Amino acid sequence: MKIAVVAANGRVARKVITEAIKRGHDVAAFGRHEENNTDASNYIIKDILDLTKEDLVGYDVVVDAFGTWASETMHLHTDTSQHLADLLENTNTRLLIVGGAGSLYTNKEHTETVSSGPDFPHDWLPVANAMADALNKLRKRNDVHWTYLSPAANFVADGEASGKYTFANEEFTLNRNNESSISYADYASAMLDVIESGKHDQERISVFQD
Repeated sequence: MKIAVVAANGRVARKVITEAIKRGHDVAAFGRHEENNTDASNYIIKDILDLTKEDLVGYDVVVDAFGTWASETMHLHTDTSQHLADLLENTNTRLLIVGGAGSLYTNKEHTETVSSGPDFPHDWLPVANAMADALNKLRKRNDVHWTYLSPAANFVADGEASGKYTFANEEFTLNRNNESSISYADYASAMLDVIESGKHDQERISVFQD
């Protein structure tokens, strides 16, 4: 497949790009910085919000790996994902979002989330809320083939690629060791599994390490 990855120089994005290339896909990396820190030979310097419909023509999948922790830019989680959705509306190109774990539900009624729990770190609330807002905006769209993939609560940047991970639905799920963790490397592999499967259209799912 032809896969475009935006915000390509981010740490998760780089793992996704490496995994996609390893699996033989044709990958283009879009980044706003001049340096290409990815394994993609096709690197396009362009900010997400400057992308046009023409930039994304011909791709089977667009992976949105945008993320920010700066308080003044939290709105960009929604702005960027909605901009990409606008560019891809009424096309067959799929939009895969690198999501967050804070919005995973902790009860069957789906009224409580990880981020609304008493033990959730206060400093993480702004980004969790911003990513939840972006997800809620996506849920209102039936004109885009979007999929939102939430990682486990402990998202480990330098963890190994174990290949041992399990998909779950929108409810926060612990593994057999009563833990919620996944490495960036395993998450990237899971993202490619979702891309290659063609499943979970207009759904949010999650993944955790066994």
